[in-house]
Amino acid sequence: MPTLQGKKVVMIVAHSNFRDEELQEPRSVLEQQGAAITIASSSLDTATGMLGATVKPDILIDKVNVADYDAVIFIGGTGSSEYWENPTAHDIARKTLEANKILGAICIAPVTLAKAGLLQGKRATVYSSESSKLEAAGCNYTGKDVEIEGNIITGNGPGAARKFGEAIAKALAP
Repeated sequence: MPTLQGKKVVMIVAHSNFRDEELQEPRSVLEQQGAAITIASSSLDTATGMLGATVKPDILIDKVNVADYDAVIFIGGTGSSEYWENPTAHDIARKTLEANKILGAICIAPVTLAKAGLLQGKRATVYSSESSKLEAAGCNYTGKDVEIEGNIITGNGPGAARKFGEAIAKALAP
């Protein structure tokens, strides 16, 4: 198993209704391999998942400095739509790619990347209910569990959460 010692990852969650497994599974994979995880959200109050999981954010999304991280991951769940039209989230996503770092999004969170203009002409996946939003942004929606296009890694939902985490870990590995 590759070591991710010294790698830093910020996971951006909705303040309410993030998808529990989509945070927990990738986080577990990355931490087991030695990556340091920071949780960012729109509030520092405890964030609550759709299935009842809770997590205390470390920083506010507007305090995320892409230069401090090796990967930025947008976690899905119905609440993640709070970032679809969020200029700060779009700016973080753009800066991540400009800095040649790993950018991940799972479930309905890839819509944030599409609305930031980052998926045009690229292969990506998303929870099937939102595929038309990716296609409208010029994305080649594949419907796969996990899609890797350069430094962009997308996952289609909770069932793909572990595979999504493993793809990010592999991309971060030296």
